[in-house]
Amino acid sequence: MKLNNKVLIAPSILSADFTHLAQEIKSIEKANADWLHIDVMDGHFVPNLTVGPVVLRWIRKTTSLFLDVHLMIEEPSRYVEQFKEAGADSITFHREAVSSPEKLIHQIKKLKSKVGISIRPKTNLSTIYSYLHLVDHVLIMTVEPGFGGQKFIPEMLDKVRTLNKVLKDKNLPCKIEVDGGINALTAPLTVKEGATILVAGNSIFKEKNRSLAIQKIRSSTQNLGSIDNLS
Repeated sequence: MKLNNKVLIAPSILSADFTHLAQEIKSIEKANADWLHIDVMDGHFVPNLTVGPVVLRWIRKTTSLFLDVHLMIEEPSRYVEQFKEAGADSITFHREAVSSPEKLIHQIKKLKSKVGISIRPKTNLSTIYSYLHLVDHVLIMTVEPGFGGQKFIPEMLDKVRTLNKVLKDKNLPCKIEVDGGINALTAPLTVKEGATILVAGNSIFKEKNRSLAIQKIRSSTQNLGSIDNLS
């Protein structure tokens, strides 16, 4: 999928009903979601356990949506090939989990996957500056990673704003993705600062009408003008 100026909505299955996962995925596909965000947690890097490559393989059989896989795990280099083979279109890893990000970025690119790098709320942006020219997107966590349904951390808007300025100053095509507490109220705040990929879980899956839930988020960002003209 080509990334452009359009704001992409990526529902996170972390908030879905896993007893009816196929139906949940179909519901957001019919609701015109752009991506499907899949949080992978190992119980070590974050205090929660979620899905692995086996579940991802079944998800891939269920949908044609772009699968945005977010690895919140230790030693991601050991598993990226498995996730790619299972159907990942994009693989994002955490800066805090690796000592050599550049090596891992090239490993993921060799798999012909989009690649993203993510940071926790307390991690300084400067720790990823050296890799911005190598990745397709940066995932800014707007909550502490591990569980869905958390409240948006307003201070992360400064981080999005700063990153957007750095990318523009360097004329880099890297996109900004945000994840955590995203809804119709917080989405436009992040888009105004430069985010173009919005991960939303609870605000979509808690609603029976998924089309309306996604449309509320999308509409909230559409009165901000062209993304290219945002400061």
